[in-house]
Amino acid sequence: MTHQQPTSPRRTPVTVIGLGPMGLALAGALLQHGHPTTVWNRTPERADSLVIKGAHRAGTVAEAVAASPVTVVCLKDYGTMYAVLDSAGDALMGRVLVNLNSGTPNEARAAVSWANGRGAAYLGGAIMVPPPLVGHPGSVFLYSGPQDVFDEHRATLASMGGPRYLGTDPGLAVLYNTALLDMMYATMNGFLHATALVGSAGVSAVTFADLALDWFMPAVVNATLTEQAPALDKGDYPGEAGTMEMNLQALEHITRTSVEQGVHSDQPRLMKAIAEEAIAAGHGGENYLAVFEVFRKAARDRSAAAPALRGGS
Repeated sequence: MTHQQPTSPRRTPVTVIGLGPMGLALAGALLQHGHPTTVWNRTPERADSLVIKGAHRAGTVAEAVAASPVTVVCLKDYGTMYAVLDSAGDALMGRVLVNLNSGTPNEARAAVSWANGRGAAYLGGAIMVPPPLVGHPGSVFLYSGPQDVFDEHRATLASMGGPRYLGTDPGLAVLYNTALLDMMYATMNGFLHATALVGSAGVSAVTFADLALDWFMPAVVNATLTEQAPALDKGDYPGEAGTMEMNLQALEHITRTSVEQGVHSDQPRLMKAIAEEAIAAGHGGENYLAVFEVFRKAARDRSAAAPALRGGS
């Protein structure tokens, strides 16, 4: 006797385009939550495991898009999305595209014009978890674009993970994604460089991690950064507990020690150069968070120059 997974008629049908590891996870989560799910992939065999679970394998992109009011796109990049969906033709009319590709804010904004020109609404998105965590309520999925479109399909999006709406600017989701990845790589590189530094004296990564992460996460990330975030918004960096000049000295020591120990020194040299730039800009007596002013100076300069470039008043 064959047992079919029950599906609620109130569950919105969804199409998933692109069945890499993440696309497979997205389609699997939608099926598990009772959504009639249609899938398409350039290599049809990628859908075999989903078809067994009840997914419909579309023969063409147009058939796939036409099958559902919502199409989730999980492809390599925007260029691939255009190349694939161009063949959908009129099937895009009246549909909602939820694009979970990575890219830049300008690429996301251009995709809105592309989708709207074909009669489709567009939500930009970003997945902030690995495939095994897709479908869990606590998993973070970021979205931006028209709020009415997001609100209408929020329950469907929640079947893939916890949806967080960031605003109407369609570029916000990929901007947040890029910023969070920037923080991740910088933090990871910091840990790896520090581990290489103590490793030059024979200290194992396990031994160092036990101390470093117990100190770094609660003392620096959870306490310092969380408490000081309002200061970044206000541009308030009192130096009573430590100035940029003092931090520059520490960065000089890190750079010199890296050289002495034969450890790659470009990363500490860059941090030192940024602190020197902050001091040159007048932040020497403020605390280290004033480096934030160096990082956002280019954006401020661009905003200030915009009226002049437009010849505006």
